[in-house]
Amino acid sequence: MPRKKKPASDRVGGAHSPRKIRYAVVGLGYISQAAVLPAFRHARENSELAALVSDDPVKLQKLADRYGVPRQARYEAYGDLLESGEIDAVYIALPNHMHREYAVAAAEAGVHVLCEKPMAVTEAECEEMIRAADANDLRLMVAYRLHFEKANLKAIEIVRSGELGEPRIFQSVFTQQVEEGNIRQNPTEQGGGPLYDLGVYCINAARYLFRAEPSEVFAATASIGEKRFHDTFEMMSAALRFPVERLATFTCSFGATESDWYQILGTKGDLRLDPAYEYAEPVEQTVTVEGKSRKTRFPKRDQFAPELIYFSRCVLEEKDPEPSGREGLADVRIVRALLESARTGRVVRLGEFERGRRPTIDMEIERPPVARPELVQAESPSGK
Repeated sequence: MPRKKKPASDRVGGAHSPRKIRYAVVGLGYISQAAVLPAFRHARENSELAALVSDDPVKLQKLADRYGVPRQARYEAYGDLLESGEIDAVYIALPNHMHREYAVAAAEAGVHVLCEKPMAVTEAECEEMIRAADANDLRLMVAYRLHFEKANLKAIEIVRSGELGEPRIFQSVFTQQVEEGNIRQNPTEQGGGPLYDLGVYCINAARYLFRAEPSEVFAATASIGEKRFHDTFEMMSAALRFPVERLATFTCSFGATESDWYQILGTKGDLRLDPAYEYAEPVEQTVTVEGKSRKTRFPKRDQFAPELIYFSRCVLEEKDPEPSGREGLADVRIVRALLESARTGRVVRLGEFERGRRPTIDMEIERPPVARPELVQAESPSGK
């Protein structure tokens, strides 16, 4: 049963509010070690790394020593940590099929939730997370770091300005090699595979550039029979139809060389971002209108500290964050429709879905890049 709401004076943002939000990072895999934990250095204005949660005692000890984290917990002690009063929020960086369980437990214990994307595996899981947060009057945000990143936000601004004319076509590729045994190769039913891990970026970008929700989708998958693709497919190509007869297409793969870019084409010009979804490299944006091109280079930045800073502001000021749980649900319902289309070989139609808030340039938060730290019993998806 959901825990009874705390009195306003006892809750973060109330009369006795702490100046900083105390986080537990739950899951100490690659993304946590390479990006989330180092980001707290740039978010210390309102965010504090207060606890680590993992079942790996070596990770717990070494990372706690490195970052000066006072509290460590195994997964079996997660509930005790939530009830300890030592944390205000969790950053969930667990495998996708574990997001719902750990988010709901946090919300029912009165702890705010910042959850990695995809939000969950199914629409029902997303909705349960949203209900748990709402029932306990807590903040829930999905970690869409590109909603705070300048190159993507400038792309949105350019499309909205009309410089490209009417936006008509979105196309994208997001691919990388993922070695056998990596958690991203979990069965599709557990949220494994390239669509959940990579395709969700393409879906989200198409939605924020078109500023609309698709009405129908079609998808096809392919695999070359390697053992590593036993539980999920190697790649998917997808087509999404948006209102006003606009089309978005993308291909995502765990069996091709690293590439991530998108291009949006309008009636007068086009914009290309390359790399589009990377967090550890500079980004180049090329805008071409009537045959004339201009290039803008955006330097590498810390894309995770802005998430922490923004979410902590929302908690302290008792404001609803955006990207919200509804934003996470919007993408997961499209993922599920694409999986159904690939399974049946048919176009899948989507019902109406309201999204009143979209990312804008006002959401940009800039912080300098972090140096990649030495990893502790973790490695990149490709094993490099």
